Amino acid sequence: MSGIDAWVEAWRAQAASLPGAGLPWLAAIRQRAIDRFAAEGWPTNRFGNWRHTSLAFLDDESFAPLPQTQGGGGSAGRAAAADALASARAALELLRQGEGEGHWLVFVDGRHVPELSAVGALPAGVQLQSLSEALAGQPEQVEAAFGGAEAGESPAALNAAFAGDGAFIRIARGAVVESPIHLVFIAATSGAASHPRNLIVADAGAQATIVEHWFGTAASATLSNAVTRIDAGADSKISHLKVQQELGHAIHLAAIDAVQARGSVLDSHSLSFGARLARNDIGTRFDGEGCEVLLNGLYHVDGKRHVDHHTQIVHAQPRGQSREFYRGILDDSSRGVFSGRILVAPGAARTDAIQRSDSLLLSARAEADSRPELEIYADDVKCAHGATVGQIDEASLFYLRSRGIDEARARNLLTYAFASTALARIGLAPLRRRAEAAIRARLPGGELMEAMS
Repeated sequence: MSGIDAWVEAWRAQAASLPGAGLPWLAAIRQRAIDRFAAEGWPTNRFGNWRHTSLAFLDDESFAPLPQTQGGGGSAGRAAAADALASARAALELLRQGEGEGHWLVFVDGRHVPELSAVGALPAGVQLQSLSEALAGQPEQVEAAFGGAEAGESPAALNAAFAGDGAFIRIARGAVVESPIHLVFIAATSGAASHPRNLIVADAGAQATIVEHWFGTAASATLSNAVTRIDAGADSKISHLKVQQELGHAIHLAAIDAVQARGSVLDSHSLSFGARLARNDIGTRFDGEGCEVLLNGLYHVDGKRHVDHHTQIVHAQPRGQSREFYRGILDDSSRGVFSGRILVAPGAARTDAIQRSDSLLLSARAEADSRPELEIYADDVKCAHGATVGQIDEASLFYLRSRGIDEARARNLLTYAFASTALARIGLAPLRRRAEAAIRARLPGGELMEAMS
């Protein structure tokens, strides 16, 4: 049996027990999604959007979707679930140290764990619950936000087929969530695959900050295959921060898909500091005039790790503004990929778009691939893009050494200065400090960056 056939058989075995299995509209989407995945399989280098990142190796690796109920599979399953919960609890305690107020939803191996979550008091008109709960209680709202089987790449189709949990967030017109909403995903069981689907709906004038934390505690390989969908209503303001710190044997596949109405503002920050292979597809579409978006990313890879950011911004309406900045720090034999496309549609006059990718190579064996693209079909626009790949600037290094700083410390200072440019774009100070701590934990001489911040 091929790897693709194994996924199809696993879906057939679980389809009837997935949350919302009795909903005809959801059953139809899941069937189309698994059919699409069976036809397309894992993307390879032959796919245009996957030129530098092939997932063909996943055909030879075995990952099993876990039962939808905690402790499924008899006494052995219950024991494994208890161990996973204990390790997740310890990881969560470390994560929440020093955090202020916030609203927390926690998922272990892709399933909501109420006893680890702490939603707290929410403003009027704000819903924060697991997707499985929303499917049971408000299926019509989920249907409007869920998305179709045809959206995204084939991993997103596999997500649509298996997705039964994740976060469902609905922010009513004019509602403001002052404290961050934290969505914590912990991969705790070796060999397990999870397919969380997060649905974020912000009505007109709504405001919120959502933080996705991705961690791992499993002793061997795991697969996280996530989709986050954002529907930003007119004049809404949404900040989304994703911090990916899974273990070095993990596979992390993720898509963030946003649609913005008139005058909406979206900030999306992607920080990738973990996993053997991490692929992030991030896109937004301006469906109204005067939209704004910031796509900001920072990643660090070492060893033989591989990270890929693939972005698309569609300026479908006039007077939109987009800013896109990605920075990568690469060491050893690692590889970083950035592929970004800005599309200015006919009639999208007075578009203002800037796109930039910068990669810092700390090793002669590291490899960075950058492909910024502008596709413009409108007049009266202001667009620019650029990319750099290089090593630490020797003139800057000489300057620091001439001031009495030894070479190792000077290199660390310049590396952290490179990272700090990306981190400074995170507006909320507590989240920026968490991002700074994450990068300090990865690079040598981390106390230097603490002194700079």
